[in-house]
Amino acid sequence: MQPLTDIDVRTEGFKYFQCREGYLGAVPVTMLRLSYVGELGWEIYTRAEYGRKLWDTLWDAGREHGLIAAGRHAFTSLRLEKGYRAWGVDMTTEDDPWQAGLGFAVRGDVESTSPERLLTCLVLADAGHVPLGREPVYLDGQAVGHVTSAAFGHTIGAPIAYAWLPVTAPGTEVEIGYFDRRLRATVTAEPLFDPKHERLRR
Repeated sequence: MQPLTDIDVRTEGFKYFQCREGYLGAVPVTMLRLSYVGELGWEIYTRAEYGRKLWDTLWDAGREHGLIAAGRHAFTSLRLEKGYRAWGVDMTTEDDPWQAGLGFAVRGDVESTSPERLLTCLVLADAGHVPLGREPVYLDGQAVGHVTSAAFGHTIGAPIAYAWLPVTAPGTEVEIGYFDRRLRATVTAEPLFDPKHERLRR
């Protein structure tokens, strides 16, 4: 990045959660020092007419460094390992932000008390099957919730699913309905990857 831009992208000069404006190649950009996938990185914004030029600038410069274009499945896998929620997928306006694990982002003194359900992290036992989303989740043979997002977590080496469930202790075993079978999964504390957020800030 640094040879392409007049923005100091070193950690010392561009700290986590800061914003800078400048140029990336010949493209005017706004860069945010944050990442929705839990790794050191930036979100880079420009006007729509510069989109192709921005892509070409990054793509050409990245070839010698082994840059690849990763799709939405890679994005979902990384965000789930980090425990990041997706609006409209994991929660909507009908969901309580504290129950969704987002109470830290809410201003004010009102807080959900004694939640009946939580957005819960599950790790699946069978690495060969990954839910698609919206599957039922069973506890002691009874349907108690549903999957919101799922992907294979390549860093942890297992499929991950998030599901709305009654308050359930980590270590509890559940099953996810998956076509004609049920997949075993375990309620797990989150985030699964980099819980101290060290990689984002390095």
